[in-house]
Amino acid sequence: MNRKITICRAEKQELKTILDIQRLAFQREAEEYNDFLIEPLTQSLEEVEKEFEYMIFLKAIDENGKIIGSTRGFIENGTSYIRTTSVHPDYQGIGIGSKLIQALEEVNLASRYEISASIRCPQNIKLYEKLGFVRFKEIKTENNGFIYLEK
Repeated sequence: MNRKITICRAEKQELKTILDIQRLAFQREAEEYNDFLIEPLTQSLEEVEKEFEYMIFLKAIDENGKIIGSTRGFIENGTSYIRTTSVHPDYQGIGIGSKLIQALEEVNLASRYEISASIRCPQNIKLYEKLGFVRFKEIKTENNGFIYLEK
């Protein structure tokens, strides 16, 4: 199905919708690993509002103007840190996450870009590598671990 998707800046009043989509997007990972304490599920609206104060939030909207995904990030010391990217489950697998990340790179111009993914999500790591990111660090935790990638 060919859908018209638009990427643009998110507004503060849209943060509740963005958080709802984030929770939906990460639900499958939580169920698969029986770990419902991952940050994308436990993050509060107040925490997202605080991030909005210093991060750029981009949203993906469909042809009807419905928010179907988002990403956010910030620049510090010449590095653009790309944080939580989430796409509504009904729209996953058609390139929206890639478009969001690429759009954030275009907005947050920097000499270096960094993104991370859970070791449990090899499909995300593969996506980031396809976008030109290369692994540079791995951190293991008791129940999980994270791969850090840069370009």
